[in-house]
Amino acid sequence: MTDYRFVTVDVFTDRRFGGNPLAVFPEAEGLSDADILSLTREFNYSESTFVLPPQDPANDARVRIFCPGGEMPFAGHPMVGTGHVLAKQRGKSELRFEVPAGIVKVAIRPQGAFIDAPKPLQILGNLPAADVAACVGLEPADVIGDAVEASVGIDFIFAELKSDALSRARPDLGAFRRAADKHGKDERFDILFYVRESGNKIRARMFAPLQGIVEDPATGSANAVLAALLLEGDCADFTVSQGVEMGRPSLLHLTAKRGADGVRSTVGGGCVPMFEGRVTL
Repeated sequence: MTDYRFVTVDVFTDRRFGGNPLAVFPEAEGLSDADILSLTREFNYSESTFVLPPQDPANDARVRIFCPGGEMPFAGHPMVGTGHVLAKQRGKSELRFEVPAGIVKVAIRPQGAFIDAPKPLQILGNLPAADVAACVGLEPADVIGDAVEASVGIDFIFAELKSDALSRARPDLGAFRRAADKHGKDERFDILFYVRESGNKIRARMFAPLQGIVEDPATGSANAVLAALLLEGDCADFTVSQGVEMGRPSLLHLTAKRGADGVRSTVGGGCVPMFEGRVTL
């Protein structure tokens, strides 16, 4: 039997019991895929991470990201939280992580840990407002324009709502399943609904019930895509408030910048340590 150490942090917050919780296993060598999935489901957070030696010595670690539904190629709050944990353990202010979507760079700043999305913005298509509205019990008229599917390393669907509609959203698992089947999606049909406010401030909610995540308190990867989607000039900063309706208020800081290979984005925020322990398997 072997002991595996874990650390948990609340991500995108400056206080305990806010933000999005994350479990990090800093030395995950020896864990099987079945072990990793079982541990992820036992913690029952939106994601957990498992740190392994890098395949390229120029990088700091290979990180596997799991949600209750399985492994993910990239996700924002796991990268921010894992960056915070490893930077403190290793005494570093910059890190490079290998994930299936590419290389994720982490920088520690006074405001917290910040990551670069691994890929530039890719717009994948549009979906009818009626299809996404039905997923959360809203009317098509509550959605402004069509929904957009896009990615900076992992795919999400984005729908802008009228201001009063965001708090009325209630996820319907059956409606998500029907919409995913209609649009040829197997298990990923993750939707971020948002409202634009003044001064590049955004309110958002993200639902991914087909991944075992009814609602997510803070979704760094989705908001990184959103910042890139909303960019109008060459560079802009955004702040996103998420998780309020869940009682886990989160604040995400984002920058989108236009470059030679397209629009790239960064996302970051504060992290608060919570628990440490060991699991014997």
